[in-house]
Amino acid sequence: MNDDNLKWAEEVIGSSSYIQQARQARSRSESLLKVLLTQRRLPESPWPDSMITMVLAEIAGMDSNNFDGNIGLGERESRIYSSLVSSRHYHFGHGIGRSGDIAEIQPKAAGSSLVMKLTNAMVLDAIRISGATKQAAAACQILPLATGMTLALVLRTVANSRPGAKYVLWPRIDQRSCLKSIVTAGLIPIVIENILDNDQVTTDLDAVAAVIDKYGPESIVAVMTTTSCFAPRVPDRIVDVAVLCKDRAIPHVVNNAYGLQSSKFMHALSEGCRIGRVDVFVQSTDKNFMVPVGGAIVAGPHKSLISDIGKMYPGRASMSPVMDLFITLLSMGSSGYKDLLAERKIMYNTLRHKLQVFAERHQTWLLDTPRNDISLALSLQPMDLDERKQSPSMLGSMLFSRLVSGTRVVAKGAKKTVCGIDFDGYGAHIDNYPVSYLNVAAAIGMREPEIDMFFERLEKVFKELKIGSYRVVSG
Repeated sequence: MNDDNLKWAEEVIGSSSYIQQARQARSRSESLLKVLLTQRRLPESPWPDSMITMVLAEIAGMDSNNFDGNIGLGERESRIYSSLVSSRHYHFGHGIGRSGDIAEIQPKAAGSSLVMKLTNAMVLDAIRISGATKQAAAACQILPLATGMTLALVLRTVANSRPGAKYVLWPRIDQRSCLKSIVTAGLIPIVIENILDNDQVTTDLDAVAAVIDKYGPESIVAVMTTTSCFAPRVPDRIVDVAVLCKDRAIPHVVNNAYGLQSSKFMHALSEGCRIGRVDVFVQSTDKNFMVPVGGAIVAGPHKSLISDIGKMYPGRASMSPVMDLFITLLSMGSSGYKDLLAERKIMYNTLRHKLQVFAERHQTWLLDTPRNDISLALSLQPMDLDERKQSPSMLGSMLFSRLVSGTRVVAKGAKKTVCGIDFDGYGAHIDNYPVSYLNVAAAIGMREPEIDMFFERLEKVFKELKIGSYRVVSG
């Protein structure tokens, strides 16, 4: 209510004290909204759900479909048949962007456009809180696409500025969506095989340079590297590749899927921008901010390129991923987000320590992958499963049936064909990795009780399969 209506309400109720409380609550909500609109970054403290709901209702009232007496004569007028669907979306229905630019303002949807702009601003602030410099993260754009499709859109945009180029150099990462993004963009992937550095699988920089020399910089759309990955794969040598790309005048696109969680990864990206070339880095909304799957964020040092990527998106777009982020970031505040990042580092160290203890007790070992501070890998040798005609993958399926999700078992020597390309040792990111192993990750939002429960169930599975210290020794 505005001040006039509050005065009339006071007369109706006959009590000024109760109305004064309402006036103070309204004043606080208006003050918080003013700070958000003027500062355009994450609020310091989390907003309560009631405040977020109130602000969403006010902003939704700025969209034409919510105008009292509005008559819509177009083919897209945000008519929503189900009241449940309308409530689920807080009465926003126009989506974001226009046919020529996903970042463009919609005349009929000032409220939706405001939410989009504010969310982009808060996400940019969060990326910088994660460790990116202002130079590295000069701009960002949320897209209603998961990481793979977003990478395809990015590559297609970059390719349009390099006529005649058709190759994407891709240090091998055994995740199908990464490879498919190149093919979906209508480009040709050149797989750069990795090298083994003790336990770590890492970038073969000499091979990248040799392929550039072979095909010529003018024929290459981009080098696409990866930060966040499953151990024993470690992040690509982002800074070295960035310097190489700068020297050869080749764009550099980084798949930073869940890399916002690691200050180490973000420092590498920032350093790559400072002394080399990083054109765009792409990250998932769900993996980094704990929202439903469906969105990704493109960011980079060049505002014009980020804008071009937004313009490449055809038509309007769903607002759902933006709305999820808007609500979540206000619920976190910068203090909550910083706490989550700090807690994740603690959980990583806790998980690593307990995995080390478990490994020693079961006569195996934790793979040494210090450059990967999110994912860990436990060697499954010696297991003697092959001698008993059992696959190590049985361990993964048994954990899943016991409600342990997210772990991955990579069996030595697995083969797979993706996009017509044959891979040996698929899952290990390299041919002939010496052991089978179990992957676990310390991701944002993990809590210590989950870690303890995981080891209880892992212990039971090891016992049931008679592996590790439970092995049956023949003879």
